[in-house]
Amino acid sequence: MPVDRMLPDTEATELVALVSEIAREQLAPRAAEAEAQEVFPREAFRVLGRAGLFGMPYPERWGGLDQPYEVYLQALEEVATAWMGVGVGASVHVMTCLALVRFGSDDQRDRFLPDMLGGDLLGAYALSEPQAGSDVAAMTTRAKRTDSGYELHGQKAWISHAGHADYYLTFARTGPDRSHGVSCFLVPADADGLSFGEPERKMGLTASTTAAVYFDGVAVGDDRLIGAEGDGMKIALSALDSGRLGIAAGATGLAQAALDIAASYAKQRVQFGRPIAEFEGLQFLLADMAAAVDNARASYLMAARKRDAGKRFSRDAAVAKLTATDAAMKVSTDAVQVLGGYGYTRDYPVERYLREAKATQIFEGTNQIQRLVIARELLR
Repeated sequence: MPVDRMLPDTEATELVALVSEIAREQLAPRAAEAEAQEVFPREAFRVLGRAGLFGMPYPERWGGLDQPYEVYLQALEEVATAWMGVGVGASVHVMTCLALVRFGSDDQRDRFLPDMLGGDLLGAYALSEPQAGSDVAAMTTRAKRTDSGYELHGQKAWISHAGHADYYLTFARTGPDRSHGVSCFLVPADADGLSFGEPERKMGLTASTTAAVYFDGVAVGDDRLIGAEGDGMKIALSALDSGRLGIAAGATGLAQAALDIAASYAKQRVQFGRPIAEFEGLQFLLADMAAAVDNARASYLMAARKRDAGKRFSRDAAVAKLTATDAAMKVSTDAVQVLGGYGYTRDYPVERYLREAKATQIFEGTNQIQRLVIARELLR
């Protein structure tokens, strides 16, 4: 059912409505088959880029729409309600754009951002490694200085869009210091020495390709260094705070989709001579599901509004990511229960929602890491 949203103005309302219409009419009908066949939805990202989703929170100078982050997140939630895999991919791509907007040079922004925000270029965020997941500073991928730029060697793991992206926002070690010895590079997909592993065989989000990325002497010029040498950790952590809000919004959309199906089914399913929605026990279950969705939405909007106001929001982003992804897991699990045996079959999408919800508790920092972030902010 449509979400009763509070948006700042008419333009924002129309933008979110446009994305919602695209999601409902073009994405939702294709999601189940694409996920079953593991078909990467590249065209969906072009459509969303042209509709303005990727540029919503960014300046008009480079093709953006100068909207508050809370508007972008509510549009992203609509995408995830229709197709979580595309919602996750959109969040990852927008996170790569943020690095250029905040830390790129004017020349880099003018050169790359219009196509990035417009959806003609699709980005991947190459940060994690096999032994450097939550402990980002443990990365071993290295960028060696050359006469014309840098040469990258190493491996990244669990990279969304690997093999399909047009560029890889890559973090590599340029010095020994754990915190200040990492730099950020914009590596083109056609660079010599860049290769990819076989797609991971995942329990969910199967149309969203995830694979290893290998750097075997990949040469990049100085014009591909984002920010200053040694700024990589700062860039990565800054983007992750905003990326966690993207995952929170996506998880909220996924939970909303599960709730909608459960409520609709409960009104139609008749047992003992009446719809099961009339049984108090089921009503209470649905009410708890609805409260969880509302709490998830409120948590990411609070964090986004702090971000828009220029306030610190790292703790709020961690709370939102934790709250929303736990809600997605609970609500999708309960939706399967409401549908009973049918919920456990692929005749209905709730079993897919359950499989997809699990991933949201893991990526962009596990929920255990979110608890560490919250505790450290609380006790500092």
